[in-house]
Amino acid sequence: MEWFSRWKLVVVDWLAQAGVPEEQRATVALALFAGLVVAGLLLAGWLVLRLSKKPAQPPVAEDLEALPASVEEVSEQVVEEAAATPQEPLAAEVAEVGEPATIETPGEVSPPPAAEEAVPVAEEPPVSMPEEVADTPVAEISVPAAEPVAPAEEVAPEPELPKVSLFDRMRAGLAKTQASLVGRIDALLSSSQSIDEDLLEELEEVLVTADFGMQTTTDLMQALEKRIAAGEADDPQALRALLKDEIRQRLRLEAAPLTPESATPFVIMVVGVNGVGKTTTIGKLAHQFVSQGKTVLLGAGDTFRAAAAEQLTVWGERAGVEVIRQESGSDPAAVAFDAARAAAARKVDVLILDTAGRLHTKVNLMEELKKIRRVLDRELPGAPHETLLVVDATTGQNALVQARLFQEAVSVSGLALTKLDGTARGGMLVAIGNELGLPVRYVGIGEGMDDLRPFDPDLFVDALFE
Repeated sequence: MEWFSRWKLVVVDWLAQAGVPEEQRATVALALFAGLVVAGLLLAGWLVLRLSKKPAQPPVAEDLEALPASVEEVSEQVVEEAAATPQEPLAAEVAEVGEPATIETPGEVSPPPAAEEAVPVAEEPPVSMPEEVADTPVAEISVPAAEPVAPAEEVAPEPELPKVSLFDRMRAGLAKTQASLVGRIDALLSSSQSIDEDLLEELEEVLVTADFGMQTTTDLMQALEKRIAAGEADDPQALRALLKDEIRQRLRLEAAPLTPESATPFVIMVVGVNGVGKTTTIGKLAHQFVSQGKTVLLGAGDTFRAAAAEQLTVWGERAGVEVIRQESGSDPAAVAFDAARAAAARKVDVLILDTAGRLHTKVNLMEELKKIRRVLDRELPGAPHETLLVVDATTGQNALVQARLFQEAVSVSGLALTKLDGTARGGMLVAIGNELGLPVRYVGIGEGMDDLRPFDPDLFVDALFE
């Protein structure tokens, strides 16, 4: 029954990917197997019935036996006609057909059946014809068969792959922010003849409505006024270049990549409110580390949300990594404990721990995050080495409030800004970093596995102002 066990494992894995609860997978797998067995038996029965109803040869034998008298009369006539008018082709046909007829009827009855069965047997001569004609069709078929091969190789171009660069993907993800920010700035500057107070006030309004925030907007405008006073901008188009440079400088101060080589295992604790995309970010992040040749382990610490562990397991299977989990409703700190022990025992490079979505206004939930940090630090001194806060770019100013409260509670060390492709509030990325001093680690610009990108300030600004 080894084949059955292997089949059952394959079906159970498939059911896990389809989202079937774990306690029902074995039952569903047995039901599928029983269904296949029943289908096979029904098919076999149908074939037996079809074969049993197929017409057999006995009716032909009965017809032959029913004509013994007439056969003798016909044989005498055929012999007399053959002697009077000799025809070699007919005699050859009678001779060829006469031999198999003797197998079923004894005596000299073989020639007459050949004469009667000459009509159906006449179909046999064409069988020998293909031996003579076979040369011409084969030569003709080989010519057209070679023609489709060349077009098939020419129809397989992949023009899209080389064209889609990282810059193009970033620019596409920032399309809405670009339209609301840069598009409005360009429209404002192109309609102005000189730099005056009215132009600066309208520019300030554009930055505020693009969710740069009041403090960040004030800092930017003060810097621009100083550079204008120093004579660095004489016309509105030069002012655009100054603004781009000021944003780039602030983003460069905030950008800092992760350094997973600094510890083994390198522990990343992911926090954020519900709905910001924590689980999706974890799956994409695991995929990035695996593509870099690192071993990764995931911890399903979000034990409160329904099907959260199952969702993380699906992402783990996509990335090719294992997930440490417990039953729904378990203590998240217990999951953190198991994940830390497993990561240390298996000597993995990176451990990424998911946590339950916390409302930043709920004090007791924030205290639970602190407990998880204490457990990690006790099992792996120094852990977590990175506390990654995931924020939704579409929430605007609320994202800044979330970042500030999470930083106070659990010492956030980096940001991942998601859903940047679905909002016109990309200025929030500049505001969070400028006001809180937090480095931006990643930005999400799409739904694909490769659409979580390490933050590159130069690439971001170029794509935004292109």
